[in-house]
Amino acid sequence: MPDLAETDHKQRAYVITGPTSGIGRATAFQLARHGTIVLVGRDPRKLDDVQKTIKKAGGQALPVVCDLSEPSSVRKTVQDIVALELSIIGLVNNAGLHQMRPTKNSVGWDLTFATNHLGPFALTEGLAPHMAEGGNLVFVVSGVEDPERKPAVLAGFRGGRYISAEASARGEWKAGGSALPGGDAYATSKQCNLATVLAFARDRRLHFNAVEPGFTPSSGLSREAGPVLRFLLKYVLPLFAPIVKYWSTPKRAAAVITKVVTDKSGATGVYYDDAGRPMQGSSQVRDPEFAERVVRETRGLLKQAAL
Repeated sequence: MPDLAETDHKQRAYVITGPTSGIGRATAFQLARHGTIVLVGRDPRKLDDVQKTIKKAGGQALPVVCDLSEPSSVRKTVQDIVALELSIIGLVNNAGLHQMRPTKNSVGWDLTFATNHLGPFALTEGLAPHMAEGGNLVFVVSGVEDPERKPAVLAGFRGGRYISAEASARGEWKAGGSALPGGDAYATSKQCNLATVLAFARDRRLHFNAVEPGFTPSSGLSREAGPVLRFLLKYVLPLFAPIVKYWSTPKRAAAVITKVVTDKSGATGVYYDDAGRPMQGSSQVRDPEFAERVVRETRGLLKQAAL
């Protein structure tokens, strides 16, 4: 594969998941100033809308339909993206889900864990060998994985509750978790995202980093929310973002993500906060043995699904 310095602006491509709403949509628009955007999402009509908007602004975008919760869909997506023969220099794993009522995918996995961790993990491992040397891969994570992070605790989270990849796929979490509906599934999936970044960062050919986007009410994570709550999350609560600590907006979060995925400093294994400053994850996720275990068990689970 060529290295980053050998690709010109027109050839450069960035892959982003979940680009049709919230942080992902805002990031896709900002990234389009830096190269071709591969839009990975579930809804063809929404992907088409984003593609048209980017083209109208003078950018280039290509839609690829994918359900990240389904292993077979992710495998096909990797093949479809590779077939485009683009020089991929960046990947943003942004798509996420926080289910209030747990459901399963077609192979019986917890939908939140599959969408947030297993799918992005498989997409990353599938695309990484085809990326230009020096490329950047960014996972959008969440501070709720840390049981000692005060804002997360006040919101009702109790940190990641990881037992094993198989247990997580079954929707089983370590005892003593959150009373929030879907809280343990979401926090654990985000802890696994961050563990993946820290483990993968030991590969020096590519750069792996994570971004905590801050509390972003209009991000569209909770698809199951009722109409009143959706209205509040999308239109009312974001108005308070400029004056409340840890609150952000899709545009602000996108600016940080875009800066990290286009960065040429070679930084890797860094966890950035909503202002783009390095921060620390939980003590558990910073344990190299834990991070390696998450990666090893995830690979094993995905290998079984491919048989």
